[in-house]
Amino acid sequence: METTVRLNIQTKGELDKFKQYKNESYDELIRKLIFIARLCENEPKLSQKTIKEIKEARERIKKGKFYTEAEAKKILGL
Repeated sequence: METTVRLNIQTKGELDKFKQYKNESYDELIRKLIFIARLCENEPKLSQKTIKEIKEARERIKKGKFYTEAEAKKILGL
């Protein structure tokens, strides 16, 4: 059984960006997106504070401002 779903042309364009291959059907695409959404439901939610701290940590790493494992062990006396 099939049905028709009306989409705004912009929504269709955004969905097209998720296609992995040219002839992938919208049914396949929507099923894939539903699968991903269900996986994300089980992920722990991050607070805005945690998200900000992760972003800041990534920036420090990009700038080379971090300790290697060996340096951390030395500092901690391990």
